[in-house]
Amino acid sequence: MVKKKGSGLLMVFTNVDTEYDADFNAWYLQEHIPERLSAPGFLDAGLYQAVKGGPRYLAVYELESPAAMETTEYKHMSENPTEWTKRVGPMTVGRGTVRNVYTQISPAESDPDTMGRGMAPALQIGRMEVPPEIEDKYNDYYDNVRTPGNLKNPGCLYVRRYHAVLGVPKYLTMYEFEHEKVPESVAWEEHRRQDTMHDYIGGNYSHPPGSPGVYRRIIPPRPF
Repeated sequence: MVKKKGSGLLMVFTNVDTEYDADFNAWYLQEHIPERLSAPGFLDAGLYQAVKGGPRYLAVYELESPAAMETTEYKHMSENPTEWTKRVGPMTVGRGTVRNVYTQISPAESDPDTMGRGMAPALQIGRMEVPPEIEDKYNDYYDNVRTPGNLKNPGCLYVRRYHAVLGVPKYLTMYEFEHEKVPESVAWEEHRRQDTMHDYIGGNYSHPPGSPGVYRRIIPPRPF
């Protein structure tokens, strides 16, 4: 089995005007993703487009660990961008670009049997800032109530949670879906109505604009 999941993520969120879409997508598919996957510790990658929330584009890089960002090979790529990267990368044509690195906190140990799965057809990404006084209850509820409940919904494949080691906000939850309509289902909505997290934690956490966002995978291309 080729390992495609580790304990780290690099996430790049950006808004790109439609006039750049063709070149931006071609750059990711033909140059940028293959280049990054040649670096040690970069296990898999995909490009997603928002169908709900935002920013409009999300690039996801599965890392063996956050230490993949510190290798000589990766730093050389990052410090010596190609001409195509200079022309159409998210730091050039993107607006409101957010680039965060994360380490996995839940599940504490990933099931080895799931480590070979590829990039999910769709994702729901929640980015949350949680006040310190409610963090323990927030984590307890998420891991023992919310996540197990959501995994019972048809089409919800996996749930992983992360701490940011670079960037803000501190927490990120990644739901992996069979398709982007999962959070519109009757089952998902019923579970959401029964959720009592806010009552349990006794406080509020906040999302940045566009979070939670639902994203459809466009690279690698989907058959549906």
